[in-house]
Amino acid sequence: MEVEEILVKPIIAKELLESLQTKIEEEKQVIVHCCFPASPFLGNLIRIWNSTYLLDNQSEHKSKLIHAENITIYPNWTAVPFMQDFWFTLVFSGLPRDCKSFDLKEVIPEEGGFFVESIKRNSLDVYRVKISESY
Repeated sequence: MEVEEILVKPIIAKELLESLQTKIEEEKQVIVHCCFPASPFLGNLIRIWNSTYLLDNQSEHKSKLIHAENITIYPNWTAVPFMQDFWFTLVFSGLPRDCKSFDLKEVIPEEGGFFVESIKRNSLDVYRVKISESY
């Protein structure tokens, strides 16, 4: 006698699905490709601090820095090539779904932290920004 296999799709409570969707949104990552503009000065050095965040302009939410590519983390320094734009990539934890714009801010105990104001949110959560220092 042959047994026929019947696949039954599980039923998941609506409340559970909604709470899981929130968790999925929180797990999304934000990628920011940063350009440090070419400088006429020799010997420029840059680094990023772990205390760099994406700050939602509509709420108190802070997305944390997860990974940095092509730039060193404090206390180490990265040499910037003479007269060339220098690109590096930062990966942050996800922003809230209703976030429309955010700031990139390096919160450090000295002058000269990176700051990019009012970055408009897009559907891919991948951005290209020009870095400037905050004072």
